[in-house]
Amino acid sequence: MLLLSESDVHQVLSMPDLIAAMETALVQFSSGRVQQPLRTVLEVGERKAFFGLMPAFVPDADALGTKLVTVFGTNTAVGLPTHLATILLLDPKTGQLLAVMDGRYITESRTAAVSAVSVKHLALPDAGVLALIGSGVQARSHLEAIGHVRQLRDVRVWSPRPDSRERFATEMQTHCAAPITPAPTAADAVRGANIVALVSSSREPVVRSEWISGGAHICAVGACRPDQREMDTALVKRARVFVDSRTGAFAEAGDVVIPMKEGAFGREHIAGELGELAAGTVAGRQQPHQVTIFKSLGMAVEDVAAAQLAMTRATEKGLGRGAVI
Repeated sequence: MLLLSESDVHQVLSMPDLIAAMETALVQFSSGRVQQPLRTVLEVGERKAFFGLMPAFVPDADALGTKLVTVFGTNTAVGLPTHLATILLLDPKTGQLLAVMDGRYITESRTAAVSAVSVKHLALPDAGVLALIGSGVQARSHLEAIGHVRQLRDVRVWSPRPDSRERFATEMQTHCAAPITPAPTAADAVRGANIVALVSSSREPVVRSEWISGGAHICAVGACRPDQREMDTALVKRARVFVDSRTGAFAEAGDVVIPMKEGAFGREHIAGELGELAAGTVAGRQQPHQVTIFKSLGMAVEDVAAAQLAMTRATEKGLGRGAVI
């Protein structure tokens, strides 16, 4: 069995490789070539922390595994990331444990890589003004990933704490050719932006339809439970909406579930899954001024595909350490 630390995983997974691997995994999922149940979620404690179990089997890649993921918002106070994860890979022929690896970085990077796939297929070809709503690890990874599929000319960042957005702009400027500007409000950040990444921890809408310009593409990543959302109903109703999984979106995506409960639209409002779009089986943007949304929840197939890639690359480079259990 191979043990891989976060440092090992970080060394072997490049963002361009992840974007390509995620696109393949999404197509496999939406083509019905992946076995993946809806994740099992437990709420832990009075603050309703999140513990999820996410298994998947990908026959085309000969990959079988699961991710154990936790989201504890109080971790910031004790110096730990709010999102932590461990990924297990098994031999699909025998069930033998092949690898155990830290999944925190995989979760961070594969999420951004999937968003980049959506930008590749849905953003306008010349889109280069990026608004980041949130200034944490997902904002950092999305800045990197989106920069691989579009030439960025201007980046704005907003989060509730001025010191956080100022620090993000200062620290990330050395990694980005485009100027990064802290915005005083979320509205200032998204006005005129043609790519918007919603990577906040908010449980209530942080952007409104009237702030979003025609032709914008939105990656909505932050809200992952049915009672949470980052966009108001008018924005979701106005847009052409894609999801990673219809089953997951109708069960867990508050940005979809809440407007449906309000009667704003029905299930047919979802234009398709991102894997269908990448495979060319559903149409993407229909008009230059149309607003498009990719609502991301994250899927086990993405984690297993990324972990399989990490295990292969680490073995080639002699990274990690062996263990017997």
